[in-house]
Amino acid sequence: MTMNETPSRDELFAALENVTLAEARSFRRRLKKARAPKALQEIGAEIHAAAERVALTDAAVPTITYPDALPVTARKDDIAEAIRDNQVVIIAGETGSGKTTQIPKICLDLGRGRRGLIGHTQPRRIAARTVAERIASELDQKIGESVGYAIRFDDRVSETTAVKLMTDGILLAEMQRDRFLNKYDTIIIDEAHERSLNIDFLLGYLKRLLPKRPDLKVIITSATIDPESFAAHFADADGNPAPIIEVSGRTYPVEIRYRPLEFEAGGKVVDQDPLDGLTEAIEELMHEGDGDILCFFPGERDIRDAMEAIEGKKWKNVEVTPLFGRLSNQEQHRVFSEHRGRRIVLATNIAETSLTVPGIRYVVDTGTARISRYSTRTKVQRLPIEPISQASANQRSGRCGRVADGIAIRLYSEQDFESRSEFTDPEILRTNLASVILQMVSLKLGDIEQFPFIQPPEHKAIRDGLNLLHELGALHDKQDKPTLTATGRDLARIPLDPRMARMLIEANTNGCLDDVMVIVAAMTIQDVRERPLDFQAQADQAHARFKDKSSDFLSMLKLWDYIKQTRNEQSGNKFRKRMKQEFLHYMRIREWFDLVRQLKDVAKQLGWTYQEGTERRADDIHMSLLSGLLSNIGARDGNSKEFQGARNTRFLVFPGSALAKKPPEFLMAAELVETSRLWARDVATIDPAWVEKLGADLLKHNYSEPTWSRKRAAAIAHQKSTLYGVPIVADRTVPYHRVDPTAARDMFIRNALVAGDWNTHHAFFKTNAQALDDAAAYEEKARRRGLIVDEDTLFDFYDQRIPANVTTGRHFDSWWKKERRRNPELLDFDPTKLIDDSHEVTEESFPDHWRKGSIDYELTYKFEPGDPLDGVTVMVPIPMLAGLDTEGFDWLVPGLRLELVTELIRSLPKALRRTVVPAPEFAERAIDRLVPYEGTITQQLADVLRELGGQGINATDFQPSKLPMHLRMNYGAIDKRGKIVDSDRDLAALIRRQSGHIKSSVSRVSRTAESTAVSEWTEDTLGAIDDTVTTNVDGHEVTAYPALVATKDGVELKVHPTKAAADAAMVTTTLTLLMRDIAVNTAQMVKGLPLQQRVAVDSYPHGGADGLVNDARVAAIRDLMLEAGGPVRTPSAFQKLKDTIKPQVPGRVRQAVVAIAPGLAEYSNLRAELAHWDGAAIDDMREQLEFLLPRNAITIHGMSHLRHLPRYIQATRIRLEDMNLDPDRDADRQAEVDNAKAYLANRLRSLPPGREKTREVKDIRWMVEELRVSLFAQRLGTAHAVSLRRIQKAVDKLR
Repeated sequence: MTMNETPSRDELFAALENVTLAEARSFRRRLKKARAPKALQEIGAEIHAAAERVALTDAAVPTITYPDALPVTARKDDIAEAIRDNQVVIIAGETGSGKTTQIPKICLDLGRGRRGLIGHTQPRRIAARTVAERIASELDQKIGESVGYAIRFDDRVSETTAVKLMTDGILLAEMQRDRFLNKYDTIIIDEAHERSLNIDFLLGYLKRLLPKRPDLKVIITSATIDPESFAAHFADADGNPAPIIEVSGRTYPVEIRYRPLEFEAGGKVVDQDPLDGLTEAIEELMHEGDGDILCFFPGERDIRDAMEAIEGKKWKNVEVTPLFGRLSNQEQHRVFSEHRGRRIVLATNIAETSLTVPGIRYVVDTGTARISRYSTRTKVQRLPIEPISQASANQRSGRCGRVADGIAIRLYSEQDFESRSEFTDPEILRTNLASVILQMVSLKLGDIEQFPFIQPPEHKAIRDGLNLLHELGALHDKQDKPTLTATGRDLARIPLDPRMARMLIEANTNGCLDDVMVIVAAMTIQDVRERPLDFQAQADQAHARFKDKSSDFLSMLKLWDYIKQTRNEQSGNKFRKRMKQEFLHYMRIREWFDLVRQLKDVAKQLGWTYQEGTERRADDIHMSLLSGLLSNIGARDGNSKEFQGARNTRFLVFPGSALAKKPPEFLMAAELVETSRLWARDVATIDPAWVEKLGADLLKHNYSEPTWSRKRAAAIAHQKSTLYGVPIVADRTVPYHRVDPTAARDMFIRNALVAGDWNTHHAFFKTNAQALDDAAAYEEKARRRGLIVDEDTLFDFYDQRIPANVTTGRHFDSWWKKERRRNPELLDFDPTKLIDDSHEVTEESFPDHWRKGSIDYELTYKFEPGDPLDGVTVMVPIPMLAGLDTEGFDWLVPGLRLELVTELIRSLPKALRRTVVPAPEFAERAIDRLVPYEGTITQQLADVLRELGGQGINATDFQPSKLPMHLRMNYGAIDKRGKIVDSDRDLAALIRRQSGHIKSSVSRVSRTAESTAVSEWTEDTLGAIDDTVTTNVDGHEVTAYPALVATKDGVELKVHPTKAAADAAMVTTTLTLLMRDIAVNTAQMVKGLPLQQRVAVDSYPHGGADGLVNDARVAAIRDLMLEAGGPVRTPSAFQKLKDTIKPQVPGRVRQAVVAIAPGLAEYSNLRAELAHWDGAAIDDMREQLEFLLPRNAITIHGMSHLRHLPRYIQATRIRLEDMNLDPDRDADRQAEVDNAKAYLANRLRSLPPGREKTREVKDIRWMVEELRVSLFAQRLGTAHAVSLRRIQKAVDKLR
């Protein structure tokens, strides 16, 4: 067939056997559609070119040879046969068998790698590169010819490449673009025993893919492996497992020795120090012969401790070399360099698998390693130190015996080894599955739990991965069939950990993509900052300038800026040297720049745009990073340096962070790693508000019980928000209708509309409130509850009329503004429906005001037994208290009068009450006969009850103090705002308590009515004194009463709160002014008295003759003033009064002195005689003398009583004489006198204060003196009839 001829379709289909598998599939689709000769010609030309490329690849493959020393060479033909005859082959070979390098060559020998690549995966980049170099070297080729490799930052694959070494991550990424892996005809999964997450996913994916790709060969290889599990996993449709080929035998045999860290001492087994056990094992191996020793440790710290211990031994010609992940490339490559003497390599499990340290003759295995484990509870990647599995132990022992017979010492017992698990848990059982799940959902691989993993992960691990993706906003839901969101689709296209990818998506939104790409790249690779063992302090000092006190992420940007600037300023070699001087890893810097460049390419593929060199906004950068680290936040615990993290974790900031010394209140961490304890690495200060914004759907909110806010006219609650247990919002006041609209609406109706606890201007509300107040007043007056509708009824009224979306005052105002135009009476109460009662509560029965004099006092009613205001309260402004008396208030209001009369009857003593029972019946009969307000109710009731048949009932027999509180008028003192400031059932007590406020009110009146003192009262000085002065105080009309008050130098005008006080002041002042102008001569008054009387007057106990005469003068002036009409209020009337009295005073005084002088003589003699006696009777006589002749006796008693003084003295003398004859009879008579005095005292206690000074009481006291005469000296006679019973009756009449 020539080029000009049109090939047939069958010929073209046959020619597809010579092109690559991927191209064959493409051509096959095109051929099915092609019909035109021209189209077939074009396809034929392309198939020819493709076949030439395959031929070129085939031609590049050299002659293949196999090293005879390798065990795998002996099984070469068996392996080749198994691969040719089976789709899946399991090759189990021990370390050093050569399977990693020879199996790709066997596949090449079989003709594989021409129509598709031989894909050879390695778990690590360094392994992929070194294995590729080793195979190329054995083929005597350069990298990129028949053998190439592809790792994340380097792709060395050409058109002639047949074997492609790569990391398993690269193969996973290619699935996104090539779901059927058409580029490959063979897949070799090496080091499958490591069971990394990627390997397990690849094995599951290949299990599903193989039936769809019958041309694809899969080879699983491992050093120490569980071949049966892999064989069973790849069983065919009939259940036959895949064939297993074992490559047994190492290059050289290895002897295993067990040296447990214990020894016997004194018959006891004692634990040995691990470092002592290590050095003893090394010494034992050194005695075996020359050769390097490889020691395995769990971590970096253990390696440092071992270095110190070994160097302390000072062994000659021994070099100690560390090997762990954080070392620089230069330090790692020291193990490959030539050396003299013996080298002891101290390594972590980095040296356990593909990485082969040359020259190793001996191995010391400590038996532990740090195994990465993800906690689904705390969501933390832990690195606990655990005993290694048997498989790992065999891997370690396999590191020796490569160059000669080897010896491996295990620092644990053989029994311990046998008890350990056979294999290390696969990574899928101990890591977060988010990235795998994301890829599976993206590839639409169906139910995750149905995916054919060798060892399916636990359900909680899958759920945890789904939760993380949900946290990142990648999934629509967390159900069995999750689907990707727009964010999730972008996450799946970014070849990074989902958390890191989420940061880039958020950064694109926030406009800081350029900076965040730098940080994400830095977090993805190993830290470019080196800390060599010998120069740690110098390295820390060199790196200190990059630190940012608030953020380790900003430190990365500072470092990036410095490196970028230095790179631009200096050539390649200078830059490399400068970085080394600054303790910055040159290769990792290259890796950093390469990754940033790749991320920029990814951003372009996603259609993102970004600007370099724009202003750096720290908050936007941190918010972008936070979007991927929501479960890595922490809140500081008080003043400590410890943080409360998600899911009850507690952690500290890693000491190397710039924030470790002064940690912030809130932070986020790039990772939380548990070693000796939980540490937060790469942290930054955050604002909790960012968490609230980014994790709005993830926050858990707790709300306090709702409370009502009058100011907001809405229900409010206090919100506490947490993210995975970390408090984000501690105590925020929030509207409750956003939490529970129904409950908020109920609270609005009950508190605002029903209870009235809001500020509003709506007319309907004021009308309804007034209607409710009127109805409530009805209940208070009737003293019955349940008469007005309850709150539930009012609630139902509003509930039926207000829409469901009205939950606050603001919502109500908006709704009512429109609704009232359509239905203005919608919310108006019907007053007739508010009260459900037939009780007679009228204005007449329960008036709202009490008229007293010219003033109307407001009355209030309250029905609350036990409350101070229970019953009826008369509201009295404080300034008016002084002018108020209790007259009439004992009648209460008409509506309560029947109950009042009934209770008064019940207060009678039992003996009297028996004549008026039943009390309610007598009250009904008496009520109609009472004439309200005519005298006291007790006096009228007593008279009426006697008329109705009650026997012996007097007004004093009722006991008002025993009445229920609501049947006694309450007096309320109100201020100028009408508020009750004090109240009492006793008006006098209330006035006493408020006297200061009363005086204050009156003094405000007195400022205009009072005057200063003048020496003389004339028309020109004070003039006429008004009876009253009226003014307005605090809105109340106050009446005050002016009166003259005598001063030291004259007289002045004062205002008094009551008329009684003013009248008393006028009497006192008028008397004082008259006494100043009217004098008498003492000598003239006593002249002519008998000698005995004159001596008695001169010996008068209260000032002698002058005291007696002055007392008589005061009494005479007072009596004459009162006889003349009492005090006057004008200067002219006073002058006339003085002219009338003055001439009469001397005669009145002389009469008084002559009348009292005989009694004074007897008084002196008796007083002297009593001084010689003692006893109760004598004490009574002395008290009698003190009563008869006190200071100012004439003024106090008056001559109408003192003229009988001689008779009283004579009666006492007779008693004194008779007492000696019959003391018992004297005691009996004394008892009768005491009864009379006690009866009076008891009565006075029940009367208002001051009543003992009234004339009626004084007359009764003189009746007692007459009783003494009748009892002790009856022959002297009395001034009037007297007896104990008469005295009691007089006492009873006191009011």
